[in-house]
This record gives sequence, C-alpha cells and structure tokens, in this order.
Amino acid sequence: MTLYDLLTEGSAALLQAGDTDGENDAKLLLFEVFHLDLVHFLMDRLRPLSESDAETQEKMQTYRGMIAKRASRIPLQQILGSQEFMGLEFYVNEHVLIPRQDTETLVELVLQEQQGREKKLLDLCTGSGCIAISLAVKGGYESVTATDLSEEALKVAERNAKTHQKKIIFRQGDLFSALPRTEAGTFDIITSNPPYIPTAVIATLEPEVREHEPMMALDGTEDGLRFYRQIAQEAGTWLKPGGAIYLEIGYDQGEAVSGLLREAGFDKVRVVKDLPGKDRVVCGVWPG
Repeated sequence: MTLYDLLTEGSAALLQAGDTDGENDAKLLLFEVFHLDLVHFLMDRLRPLSESDAETQEKMQTYRGMIAKRASRIPLQQILGSQEFMGLEFYVNEHVLIPRQDTETLVELVLQEQQGREKKLLDLCTGSGCIAISLAVKGGYESVTATDLSEEALKVAERNAKTHQKKIIFRQGDLFSALPRTEAGTFDIITSNPPYIPTAVIATLEPEVREHEPMMALDGTEDGLRFYRQIAQEAGTWLKPGGAIYLEIGYDQGEAVSGLLREAGFDKVRVVKDLPGKDRVVCGVWPG
C-alpha cells in the first residue's frame, strides 16, 4: 500500500458516495493526516507505507475514518475543522454555518465604504464570527459587537476571535434583543448574514447543508424574509444618523429586502452583486 493507493481508495469511496469533488476531497484529507503538501506527495506517492510502523498504521486508520465521514456527506470543512474566509482561517463545527465566498462580497463592500478605526460596528447572526472578525482584522475597527441566538455558535466565534487576537464583544440573544438599551443610536455600521432560505427550499439542498449545518442558521421561515423584516424595522433605533446597514441576501431577494429597508425609512438603498453577477448584498443609510 502506497500513498497513491490510499488516495485512489479514498477517491473511489467518495465518488461512489456521490461526492462530485471526491478526488480533491480525498487528496485534502490525505494531506491533512499525513502532513503533506503537493510536492512531498509527488515525491513519496509510490513509496510503500510501512506495515510495522504503528504511527503510519494509525494515520491510515485516521484517514479511512475521515473518508467514511465524508462519504456520509459530513462537510469537508467540519471534518478538517476549518474554512478560509477573507484570507483568514476560521474554526468551524456543526454549530455554525460554514463561511462562504459569497459573504466576502459584504465584507469587501464594508471595507471599501466604511473606513476609519473609530467606527462602531454591530454584526447580527454572527455564527462563526467570520464577518465581525474579518472586519476587525482587515478594517481595524476598534469597537465590534457580535450577537447570535446560539450559545454554541458564540463559543465558536469566541474561539476564532481569540485565534486572531481580536477583542470582540459577544452577546447572546435574538437579533437586537441581545443588546443593552444604552447602546441604542450608537452604531455606525450594522452587518448581517441572517437565515434567508425559505423553509420549503431547505429539503432541496445538498445533504451536506440540510443535514449537517445548523437549521437555525438556514431557515428564513416560509418566504425567507422573516429576519429581514425584523432587522429593517429595528435597525434605525440602533444606528447613528448617517449610519449604514449591509445585509447578505439570496440571489432572488434583492427587490424584497430593498423594499423592506425603504419602508423602514432607509435612504440610498441599493443592491450589490457578487463576482458571478448575482444579487448578494442590500445596503442603505439611516437618514440624519
């Protein structure tokens, strides 16, 4: 048995299980377990693995265990325990939504439009903390507050903030209810990637998502707009005059969410597209 044989075995198992990216997933898992990069794999791929070396046999067993997990459609990121976002590594588990490249559109927009370390930022439904922590790191914001209803999600976010050596104020609760009233009217920026998938659509998602990511981070109720309604209605209370809001949306929700912000009194409401050209962020400015 060689590394190449082991990789072939893992790839075949994942492809048979319906993992369309099975070859790459098997490779990433192999590299993780054996502490390899591509160069060293190519150098050593045909070298027989020792049958008498306990450490090697343990690694082979670990690798096969990971392959079995991936074959059951547990997301690769949960098996590896990490996902890259904005060039930063974030710890993830089954209690948080896996950070996606789509969300980088929101972060990049805030960094482009909201410069100044002194600005005070609030991130709702923070999950892994990827938005709040990326903005703290990349934008240098000195005051960042992040809220989530899930206690387990906040544990993940706190771990990520510690990893990136950023002091974030974490509060548990449902959207703005997590905040003390003394903070009303004090935020310059509000960001959020709330649950926005209509309940009926969840059943059509890939098993990695519908079975292994937290339902409370996905389900936006019947029409997918429940959390946008609440955020739009209450955000003005917490923003300074001239403060801005940035909301990630589903590709077909731009018009609806824009309407909610306008009805709530926001100015300069617009929809921003992601790199593939799909509607991804709705933003607006609180008048003043």
